[in-house]
Amino acid sequence: MALGFGKKAPVVEANTPAAAVHMPDPPLQTGVYGYDVEKQTRAETKLARVGGAVVGDSDAESAMSVGKQMELEATNSIKYRTCSWPKVIGSFSPRLLHSNRRLGSQCPSRAEEEDFRSSLPTAALLFAEYICLAIMSFPYSYSVLGLVPGLILTVVVAALVLYTSLVLWEFCLRHPEVRDVCDLGQMLFYGWNWVWWVTAVMFILNNTFIQGLHVLTGAKYLNTMTNHSVCTIGFSAIMTLISWICSLPRTFDTLSKLATLSAFFTFVSVLLAAIFAGIEAHPAGYNPDPNFINADGAPEGGPPLVLIIPAAGTTFVNGLSAFLNISYTFIGQITLPSFIAEMKNPADFPKALWAVTIAEIILFSLVGAVVYAYTGTQYNTAPAFGSLGSVLYKKVAFSFMIPTLIFLGVLYASVSARFVFFRIFEGTRHKGNHTVVGWASWAGILGLTWILAFIIAEVIPFFSDLLALMSSLFDSFFGFIFWGVAYFRMRNADFGPGWYSKRGLRGYWGTFLNVVIILIGLFMLTAGTYASVDSIVLGYQAGGFPGAFTCNDNGI
Repeated sequence: MALGFGKKAPVVEANTPAAAVHMPDPPLQTGVYGYDVEKQTRAETKLARVGGAVVGDSDAESAMSVGKQMELEATNSIKYRTCSWPKVIGSFSPRLLHSNRRLGSQCPSRAEEEDFRSSLPTAALLFAEYICLAIMSFPYSYSVLGLVPGLILTVVVAALVLYTSLVLWEFCLRHPEVRDVCDLGQMLFYGWNWVWWVTAVMFILNNTFIQGLHVLTGAKYLNTMTNHSVCTIGFSAIMTLISWICSLPRTFDTLSKLATLSAFFTFVSVLLAAIFAGIEAHPAGYNPDPNFINADGAPEGGPPLVLIIPAAGTTFVNGLSAFLNISYTFIGQITLPSFIAEMKNPADFPKALWAVTIAEIILFSLVGAVVYAYTGTQYNTAPAFGSLGSVLYKKVAFSFMIPTLIFLGVLYASVSARFVFFRIFEGTRHKGNHTVVGWASWAGILGLTWILAFIIAEVIPFFSDLLALMSSLFDSFFGFIFWGVAYFRMRNADFGPGWYSKRGLRGYWGTFLNVVIILIGLFMLTAGTYASVDSIVLGYQAGGFPGAFTCNDNGI
């Protein structure tokens, strides 16, 4: 596919022999048979493709199966279809393996065992994307929404994102040629070329702004650890350089090693924060006087106050901002088509998805509730590391967050770079082999994204609010609207006009649910944008925005 970059070159790599070893296409691997997200079982009928070839491709190229794609890159030095997920996790336990062999049951081969030990990249990428610093903003959201509504919304949003991600995955099974969300967006809206361009702009801006956020957060981390020993611009530049270097691996399989470290250290970091919040005598800023009034004229004192429901007088903008904060933490579907595009067997993707969703609900709810319970509404900060009264506790807990501060920006940079790189070098030897042109171009594209991220983060004084605005504009589509539309397109392709009545109760329920999903996206697009713009206006009125390229300390 050559969307927006001119005519596509032939798909076959220049160094691929004509008689490559054929790799079989199991039905579920190639997307011939599908997965019904409403039944949670494999469908028995062949699933139809939603659309024909994407603009710039022939029908034959667009219908290329996963096995064929792996066959074409079999002799390349760099292989992209390398991510996988173990078919039966329990069967690879050494104890179970020994027991099964002793009983004479069928066991995985040695090659399969070795594959398992290195076959968790997709799960690692998902865990690293979702288990991140944003967890530490949940105590703030709970303090605004109240603990009970906050916990309920956490579960509801997680369930909706899980469902829409399964719809996305089903679409990718039907169209294994999809490389990213831009390809998918164009297919959803009947192959219109302008849709691809609009989606591409949103895609690049979203990813670049997330990179910029991690440049600033990295500077915040270094300022906190070193007590502002260097100008903040210098710390931002250091973070940009480190992130660019870590972005250089060209496959997700390689990046998954860093992803594993990121997820593990983030878990340690938030666990320590929750423990420290519970064992220290008082949170940061504690004042024993319950009648104390802070500089803003608001009561702030006494023991930590935990609200079960929102406080009286909570504004619509504040409540919506807290809800959107929870939503944006879960919404990450923009990267999923790129992950699926590098899986050896995309049919196994839901295993990683279910695992990370269950972990998210447990970890986000527990950490958010525990930290909020000990820091209260009065002393809460975002991220919640700032609520810890002990400087030592704060630094120790925050120090374990450095891998995710680097990796998450790296992940989005890699997704953006492969989006451009694949379209420039599709069908050439530079895509799948170690060439000077290939590596120089890859490094240059990454460097450009990080330079733009650094400049945007330093120039825009209201960057955090602008990021919230971009999330309202983009995540409404990438998180909800796209996948509601995908559901309707797929069901119409399978069952024809009037499909909702043909499927009975399941059809009517699916229609209702996906209409609600689209409406949620429209609500985020309108009300979320309003709340973000209002926050920017209020920030200017209060004079709370720093200047561009400032050296001011932004540590917590």
